[in-house]
Amino acid sequence: MGEHIVLVYLVVCFFVFLAGFVDSIAGGGGLISLPAYMIVGLPVHTAIATNKISSSMGTAVSSFYYLRQGFMKWKICAPSIVAAFIGSALGAKITLMIDEKVLKIAMLIVLPIILFYVLRSKALQENPDYEVVDKVTPNLIMKCIVIAFAVGIYDGIYGPGTGTFLMLLFTAFCHLSLHDAAGTTKAINLTTNISALAVFLFNGAAYIPLGLAAGCCNMIGNYLGSHCFTSNGSKIVKPIIVVVIVIFFIKVLTELIG
Repeated sequence: MGEHIVLVYLVVCFFVFLAGFVDSIAGGGGLISLPAYMIVGLPVHTAIATNKISSSMGTAVSSFYYLRQGFMKWKICAPSIVAAFIGSALGAKITLMIDEKVLKIAMLIVLPIILFYVLRSKALQENPDYEVVDKVTPNLIMKCIVIAFAVGIYDGIYGPGTGTFLMLLFTAFCHLSLHDAAGTTKAINLTTNISALAVFLFNGAAYIPLGLAAGCCNMIGNYLGSHCFTSNGSKIVKPIIVVVIVIFFIKVLTELIG
């Protein structure tokens, strides 16, 4: 039993470290970390809740880095954070009311959609084929609020791909620069993680020791990844995410069939 626990910690910590590295560059680290918790045998609700512990710790590191770099425009971030907090808390309450089997079926539907967006996403392009917006207008702020609230609900319910979705929407729909989109994404993602985590902890859904251990590894990954953001580190992100999504999809499908 002891050897099994050690293996669980080693597997989860390795993949959560990798998730932190990926997440700090382009978002989507949850596409690696959540499958890791489920692959070692944690129930869906426990896996989602525990993942929020490590994600919150890691995202805090990269968020601080982006804040220091001046990538967060607070006219956009402040109202978006409020919307994301409300949306994520609502989503977390919803997921606790959903049966585990229903969640797995939902994953089989969501994962191919996420994979499609990851493959087609322009969020990682340094030179997008549209004009980047520099001026913060009321219309831009409203777009960001709506995005933050909607994605916040998704993050509370499920989570993986949140950062990628935010990067995609902020760059392609709001036309923010890559750096502004990354900064805003980190501010919102940290908020949604903390908001959902508070709900999960209140309901006793998380496996705290494993979450804290993995969180330390996630922090290291986020620290290293955030410093690679301007060094073409994004080139390795998509292949890693695609491989993990495919493995995760096969595992969930096998469990449902079995």
